[in-house]
Amino acid sequence: MNVEIAPVVERRLGALPASVEFLRRLDVARIIDELCPVRDVAHLTHGQVIEVLIANRLSAPAPLVRVGDWAREWAVEEVFGIEADLLNDDRIGRALDAVAPELEAVVGSVGAQAIAEFGIDVSRLHWDMTSMSLHGAYEYQEEEFPQVKYGRPKDRRADLKQVQAGIAISADGGIPVFHRAYDGGAGEVSQVVGAMTALRELAAPRDFLMIGDSKLISYGNLLALREAGVRFIAPAPAAKIPDGLYATLDPGQARPVDYTAARDANKPPGQRGRYRVLEDTQTLAGPRKRDPQITVRRILVHSSANAQAQQAARTRRLESAREELDRLQRACGGRHYATAQKVTARIGVITSKRRIGSCLVTHVTVDEAGRPTLTWHYDQEALAAEAATDGWYALLTTLDPAEADAAEALIRYKGQPAIERRYSDFKGPLAVAPVFLHHNRRIAALITVICLALLVFCLIERQVRQALGGDQTMRGLYPDNRTVRPTGRLILYHLAGLRMRAGTATDPPTILITRGVQAHLLELLGIDETRPRWLDTSNPMCEIRV
Repeated sequence: MNVEIAPVVERRLGALPASVEFLRRLDVARIIDELCPVRDVAHLTHGQVIEVLIANRLSAPAPLVRVGDWAREWAVEEVFGIEADLLNDDRIGRALDAVAPELEAVVGSVGAQAIAEFGIDVSRLHWDMTSMSLHGAYEYQEEEFPQVKYGRPKDRRADLKQVQAGIAISADGGIPVFHRAYDGGAGEVSQVVGAMTALRELAAPRDFLMIGDSKLISYGNLLALREAGVRFIAPAPAAKIPDGLYATLDPGQARPVDYTAARDANKPPGQRGRYRVLEDTQTLAGPRKRDPQITVRRILVHSSANAQAQQAARTRRLESAREELDRLQRACGGRHYATAQKVTARIGVITSKRRIGSCLVTHVTVDEAGRPTLTWHYDQEALAAEAATDGWYALLTTLDPAEADAAEALIRYKGQPAIERRYSDFKGPLAVAPVFLHHNRRIAALITVICLALLVFCLIERQVRQALGGDQTMRGLYPDNRTVRPTGRLILYHLAGLRMRAGTATDPPTILITRGVQAHLLELLGIDETRPRWLDTSNPMCEIRV
């Protein structure tokens, strides 16, 4: 008698249960399928393919040609009901091509669904842009989609072409409710009005406060914001602040602000950064004489932490420049600096590199033999004037003083760094780069896929924190079992260890939970692991093994 032993098939489950739960609540597949229908004979809809791509970004980001291999290793068929063989790069590419013309509608519809389904407060939205550098020539591009071009990359890879993306996140949980892809050479200042218009439609009928960086401040942008009735807060560009203004301000006359930065929360009170504010107004004139002037509130902010950092940076610059100038002084008349012209050229390099042009005083003389000599010193009055400006910056806003005084306006602006954390998630665990695509049409669609993955990522983080309540900390996320605030990265890291043992005709599928923190996270996410909704309903209750 021959006995055959059936192999035990296990697949990685990871965060797929959480991904599918939130994708269903966001209604991503239905929204895409209504906008981008397929023929009745198709094995998969475009919405199904995009959902799987989003789940891939949340579990193990892979190039399109590797998504099928990922699906075979992971429990994609059990969770999404899609055979791995159907997820070839050709089918995925066709899905990206199909959704590309409808990206604005997809983004708007999914964003509105997220706001309604999860009760996201969009009364305050933070806006910013980032860039993604790409390798390749990209000579043939479709004009109706964002162009891969040279620009001003955030990673300073000026030798590479790029595309850009803008994201708006809510102050409530840092949720990216809106995004858009842009040409690599698009100026950030010129994208503000379009973003503002889209955000106003998304937030309607609610009013919202738009918070951005200094690129938001231009006469044209402020005029458009005023005409649209959209309130804003943004830092004033240095070029729009009158020379010498900060040097005339006295921090002792400014009003203290009851605010502690997150980085200082665990420091003793005496070591925490302190903020003080003054308030006046600033008037901006248009490029033409007939343009109406725009007067806005100006919040003058002094940060002790910024002041200390600027002082330390200046000390390092001066010391580095001192060493280089002393070496140059000793080398004058030698082989490398035999003429006054060469000495002067080197002084220019040091001055530019160390940014000491405002305080450096030099004298280059030539003796009878034609050998140059250098004497130099720092202008102490200039240094004192520069030190007087340390810690100061200005915010411009149209918030009504009755709604938010100067201190409250600063506190509302302080949520802006959260968008940098989301860009870190965007480029980190969701792996926006490298991009293995040759067409700007598909690049635009892939950016939307990754931004939708970021939306799910942030909703997972928000859900866990809301379920914890109170101080929003939990144990078990680090080996030392200390209490920490759960982040999306930590949550997905621990869920990544979940595995599934495939079911048979007689045995149901089995979810293998190896750590208690995994069960706790699923509970906080509202996922009933004893009867997952994504399992085939014809199977008996799923077995759980811890």
